[in-house]
Amino acid sequence: MKNIIKALRKKLRMTQEALARECSVVRQTINCIENDKYDPTLELAFKIAKALNRKVDEVFIYE
Repeated sequence: MKNIIKALRKKLRMTQEALARECSVVRQTINCIENDKYDPTLELAFKIAKALNRKVDEVFIYE
């Protein structure tokens, strides 16, 4: 599953640490998701999308 978290996060001038804190995970989790090394749980995907002010299907692209 691909995502555009990094681009959206940069647009909002948000660090990985800030996004992680808002989603109640560690920064390394956000890093792994951004680099396609880890697919988030459905709950975490919704938290990330909410933190980025987007819908889940705008953040994550199923291939």
